[in-house]
Formats: sequence, C-alpha cells, structure tokens
Amino acid sequence: MSRVGIACLFAISMLLVVNRGPAPDARTAALPRADGAGIGANGIHARLGEWNPELSDDQRRRITASLARCAQEQELAPELVAAVIRVESGARPWVRSRKGAIGLMQVMPYMVEDMNMAGNLTTIEMNIEAGCRILADNIRRLGEDDGISAYFWGSDIRGVAYLARVKQARAGLTRPPSS
Repeated sequence: MSRVGIACLFAISMLLVVNRGPAPDARTAALPRADGAGIGANGIHARLGEWNPELSDDQRRRITASLARCAQEQELAPELVAAVIRVESGARPWVRSRKGAIGLMQVMPYMVEDMNMAGNLTTIEMNIEAGCRILADNIRRLGEDDGISAYFWGSDIRGVAYLARVKQARAGLTRPPSS
C-alpha cells in the first residue's frame, strides 16, 4: 500500500475515533449516485421495506450502508446492486437456494474461496461485499450485460431472461416509492 493510502486510512480511522461515527439516520443519507442520477439512500432504504416488509429498520439501514460502501469500492451503480438484491433474494437476508446460494445476493460459497475474504456469507455485510466483488469482476471481464448475466449463469451464459429481470428491477427503482 502506498504512503498516501496509509495516510488516508489513518486519517479516516482518526475521524471515526473522534467522531464515534454518524448518527443512525445519517449512516445512509449520502449514497453515491452513478452518473449523477438515481434514487439515493433514502429511496433504496424505502424500496427494501417494500420488497421485504419483514426487514427491521436497522436491517434496512445495514443493507443500504453496505450496498453504498461496496458499490462505491467496486465502482458499481448502487441501483444495479439493489436490483440484483431484488431479483436474487427479494431482499431476504436469510434465504438459501436449493443449489446452496446464500443471502441477499445469493452468493455461492465456492465463489468466495479464492477471494481471501474472512467472514460468514450469512451476514448482511459479508454477503453484499462478496456479491459486489463477484459482480464487478464479471462486468470488468465481460462488459455490463454479459457480466450481469454471468452473475446468474456463471461462464456458460444461456439466455437473457435474468439480465432482463435485473434491468426491469433497476428501472423500477426510478419510480416513486409506494406510500
């Protein structure tokens, strides 16, 4: 890591120690927006409640904060990550597929074996981090559409139905939340 990187990490850690972190409602207030557009943190937070009314407010905040952080780290549009969560799990952190995929982003455990990630895929934060890393890697290698498709199909893409569902979910994020 470069000296600048170390200095930045030190400065951030000092701010966190001094500030003790933001107030609970501020944790997700500044979700980065891709290309200046998007619904932002409050919109995604609200959508999570629509998609899964069983989520507590704290769970929605954790999902939104993790989504924002990981999307930014991996240079993904937050709305894309939210759309994948919608399609993959309906925003249900506890869900497991018959094939063994786990959590919000339905991550297959074997996919993270070579990622040097410590943690439990059943946690909100770890699941979103792993899912974002896989999705971003796919998009970097294959381009956006094939990268999204490969998130579902793996290397043997066999159709566009999954891609269409993600695009539809992403487009649905631009409509106003229901009341």
